Amino acid sequence: MAVMDREGIEAALPHRDPFVMVDELVEVELRKRAVAIKRVRADEDWARGHFPGNPVFPGVLLIEALAQTAALCYLADPEMAGMGVFLLGVDKMRFRKVVRPGDELRLEVTVTAEKRKIVFFDVLATVGGDKVADGGIMATLQEER
Repeated sequence: MAVMDREGIEAALPHRDPFVMVDELVEVELRKRAVAIKRVRADEDWARGHFPGNPVFPGVLLIEALAQTAALCYLADPEMAGMGVFLLGVDKMRFRKVVRPGDELRLEVTVTAEKRKIVFFDVLATVGGDKVADGGIMATLQEER
């Protein structure tokens, strides 16, 4: 059962379709760790052109899904109301297997450090228990305008 469904995710994140990359938040330890699910669908905008007849989920969108999961690690906390989480960098990201429509991505993020308003995360994406991507991301916490 989801900790946060799509409606809750849209209440927490500023993103809207077609750029919401997380379908449900399934685990969260506020400001420490989060796990989300992204169901990769053939009817998503990217699938028409990446690549016609052989759709492959773009790595940059996989990074965005991980970044949104990282944001939810903080924004699921009611004390963070009015804050935004913005991606600052990607470190040593490796893509290990192709992700295609029909795959269910499990997106895991773990806070490794927080310095001032900068947070560092280890990130991992799997499909069916197989690692498809891993690395690190850095984000900043700021009040939304």
